Amino acid sequence: MTNRRTRPTPRPPEGTPAPAELARQARQVLADAVRIARRAADARVVPDPEQDARTLQLTPAQVRAGWDRARLAGLVELHGSTVRPGWRLRAWDRDDSAVLRGWVALFDAWSIVHPADGDTAPVAVAEVVEAVPQVLSLLQLSAGPVTYPALLDLLEQRVAELHEERCEVPYGPRPDDNRPPAAAAPLPALLEWALRGLAAVGALTLGEGQATLTPLGNWAVWVKLEQICVAAQSPAGNIEQPAEDMLHGCAALTPGPARVEYRAWLAARTVGSAVAELLAVARGDDALLRGLAFEALRVVGAPAEPVVRAAAGERTLRPYAVLWLAEYEGADPEDAADALTREEATWLWVDTAAAVSDHGESPLLVRHLESAVQGTVPALLEEVRAVGHPRTVQVLVALAAAHPDPALAKAVRRAAFQVHTGGS
Repeated sequence: MTNRRTRPTPRPPEGTPAPAELARQARQVLADAVRIARRAADARVVPDPEQDARTLQLTPAQVRAGWDRARLAGLVELHGSTVRPGWRLRAWDRDDSAVLRGWVALFDAWSIVHPADGDTAPVAVAEVVEAVPQVLSLLQLSAGPVTYPALLDLLEQRVAELHEERCEVPYGPRPDDNRPPAAAAPLPALLEWALRGLAAVGALTLGEGQATLTPLGNWAVWVKLEQICVAAQSPAGNIEQPAEDMLHGCAALTPGPARVEYRAWLAARTVGSAVAELLAVARGDDALLRGLAFEALRVVGAPAEPVVRAAAGERTLRPYAVLWLAEYEGADPEDAADALTREEATWLWVDTAAAVSDHGESPLLVRHLESAVQGTVPALLEEVRAVGHPRTVQVLVALAAAHPDPALAKAVRRAAFQVHTGGS
């Protein structure tokens, strides 16, 4: 099997718990969110805090907070008013990598989980969010408690650097831009807010005048620094596996070897059953497998055409089906995207970004920006918000966490917050 990695997988720092132990801790952090997500997914409706609080023996506030976390961690997806379980929720009890990715998604969204006081100037909040990675790096390098004065000193230095380096990305009119300037929030208060937000997602523990990374937080900072991902290992015997496991097994292959696997898998089945199985996987919640399922259907060719044409009527599958049909009818793969409407292309961009966020490395997500049909980041964000993809918030949060340009990352974080809260 050919693997795309070009360097050995780095080892985590000495003393880092095993993935199984980290996953256990992540499950504990998200325990209430998982209970709420499962109840909502079973009922197919958004939780009623008052009613569900009695059933789950939580307070209404805890139900609201748990539902918020479930959405940010990718445990559930909203399709209109219908709640569906996300792929992470389906894999929660058996897949430690899915659990850790869900927790990392929550970690990336800490400033949404624990929003700043509404009276605080947005620019001050954005600067602190941009400076937090340096604060976390200091905590990780210290390998133990760090006092508030030391963290505040670093925060002040980083914010001063941002004042010198700032390069704003235009993002259209903002309602709060015309209001009288708010009093600048003191950095000690913003540091306290950031530390409490990180503690709220399980990345820190707070003591008397000091903060310490939890094992989960220490591991997450290392992951960010090393720009690696927790990837599922390809199962042995792909040809004998069901479609979902076969596609997982092919995820690490380059296109040529993957097509060989698809042909061998298809040869062991009737065409009708194979196509039905692949489309069933494509209808699932894992965007990576959706794309791979259509790659396998390209190998099927003509016998799959009627079923793929019918699948073009399903919103989730339509962009993939349109591309498949365009290539089937003779379009060059390079030009097939011209068959998509702007909205379909934007939906596909978000779906592909979700796959990269779930299974790829941070630089891939940053490079994915270049494939957007929109000419500018503000235009992309506006259309991504409008298209209504259920993974929009998670994708934008992951992109903001990955992008090296602080001004662009700030615009993306702002868009994620507005989508999550329903603002404009």
